[in-house]
Amino acid sequence: MKILGLAAPFGHDPSATLVIDGKVVAAAEEERFTRQKHATGQRPLNAVKFCLSQAGLKPSDMDCVAFGWSFDILRQKRGEYFRRSLFKRPSRVYKKFFRNKKELSNQEKFIYSTLQDCGFDLSKVKIHWVEHHLAHAASAFYLSGMSEAAVASIDAGGEITSTLLGYASNGSINKVKEIIAPDSLGLFYSTITEYLGFRRENGEYKVMGMAPYGDPQRISLDKIIRWDDGRKSFFCNDDYVWVQRKKRFKPDKVYSKKMVEMFGPPRQVDTLQEPYMHIAAVTQKKFEDITLKLIDSYLKDILVKHGNLCLAGGCALNVALNRILLEQPYIKNLWVQPASHDAGTSLGAAVFVAASSGQKIEPMRHVYLGPEFSNEEIKKALCRHSFSVSYEDNISQKAAQLLAEGEVVGWFQGRMEWGPRALGNRSILGNPTIRGTADRINALIKFREKWRPFCPSILKEFAPRILDSDHPAPFMAIAFKVSPEWREKIPEVVHVDGTCRPQVVERETNPRFYALIEYFHKLTGTPVVINTSLNRRTEPVVCTPEDALKMFEGSGLEHLAIGDYLVSK
Repeated sequence: MKILGLAAPFGHDPSATLVIDGKVVAAAEEERFTRQKHATGQRPLNAVKFCLSQAGLKPSDMDCVAFGWSFDILRQKRGEYFRRSLFKRPSRVYKKFFRNKKELSNQEKFIYSTLQDCGFDLSKVKIHWVEHHLAHAASAFYLSGMSEAAVASIDAGGEITSTLLGYASNGSINKVKEIIAPDSLGLFYSTITEYLGFRRENGEYKVMGMAPYGDPQRISLDKIIRWDDGRKSFFCNDDYVWVQRKKRFKPDKVYSKKMVEMFGPPRQVDTLQEPYMHIAAVTQKKFEDITLKLIDSYLKDILVKHGNLCLAGGCALNVALNRILLEQPYIKNLWVQPASHDAGTSLGAAVFVAASSGQKIEPMRHVYLGPEFSNEEIKKALCRHSFSVSYEDNISQKAAQLLAEGEVVGWFQGRMEWGPRALGNRSILGNPTIRGTADRINALIKFREKWRPFCPSILKEFAPRILDSDHPAPFMAIAFKVSPEWREKIPEVVHVDGTCRPQVVERETNPRFYALIEYFHKLTGTPVVINTSLNRRTEPVVCTPEDALKMFEGSGLEHLAIGDYLVSK
């Protein structure tokens, strides 16, 4: 069975995924092709065409199309939204309650125009509408390889739901608890993100990175978000969180005038300042505490049986939260979908339909699901530039030598990664033992905030002693405390709180990247390299050789290992 998954239904992060007989064959986000971060307002035209081309298929070969949004669920849940929001958000209630057919029309237009422009015969296309949070949950559970698990999908919102808690067994996902927007951890976190001077729905990870510098005891957010023991749920104050236009500090911002009255003017510079770092700290703490209360209230009895938790939704990309979850005694195995944001619903919708049809889903062992380019294609791109180029018989060894000498190296190899993390195919690499390397990458190449940490890629054999854990960590989805003996050895990948967000690299899933780190280990005694994404600030991760060369030309990067070629300035 050949299933094409499409995303996203809310105007950002469009993507496409191809699943054939339960195996994920290809997946990519549209932003990588159009070079616009999050591809807001775009359709996944290039992503669809890539998926079909990768498998050598035509539109007519598809059995069905899956999409992570459901009109039926919208109609079922609108009454709950009505009761929650009538007095504070009457205009939004009216739209949800009486204009939901317009939402359906917009989703149909998105799907049908995308398929038509990709060569599909609309009269022969079968569409499966999958509830948004079930698509998220499916993207985690069915690809985890687990036979049973507790599941959680947490983001800003779906049709109406913001959080889904449940369990999966016997191949199906069952709901335990749903929370309706605007009570939303995602909306709460995004509102504070924007107040702190970052772009909402993009800069939440910056708030997470800032949080360890602050003191959560210095600021109270109890007026903004609180836990209700009686309801076993949380409440977001509509006067502060993602407020209506008339309450906003500025028309294009979602934080309120009241928030500015409470905390002062919004943050406007990249440096760490009070009270903003304390606000970041308490935001992260509230986020973690409420998530733990939700897990304790609704999933603990399930988790004590097997310890398996599968997590997705945009909030699942918060690696600090995931570390706290894994520290709970009743959570033994945590599997986080690498593309937990809305782009991942193309994957989740597709595997949900496949599983519902009785197909066995092949577990996700890696995320190298995007385009790849031959040496010949790379050579053609190189001919359009005037860089110094050498062909290397062993590009992994050559790159490792440069890293050992303290150089920073761009690394473009194999198929592009699925999801927001660079995992050794579209990466910038550095030496984690040389102090100042991270600052140099930030200043000359990435052009980003100096205080944000970089991630380590670690050889699997050494990961347990470095991380004090043998829990799998292939996708940079969970933070771990670095063991004390290694914090001084690899200071450039250890955050101020002693944690790191690692990728544990296996030879079987990425032999060329593994070989590079292995050579680096032989030269330096350190089985770890700095790994950050091959892009500049505000840009998507590069996709093609031409993207990589343009990024190389416009940054302070001096070496680029692209295919078997070493490009230097």
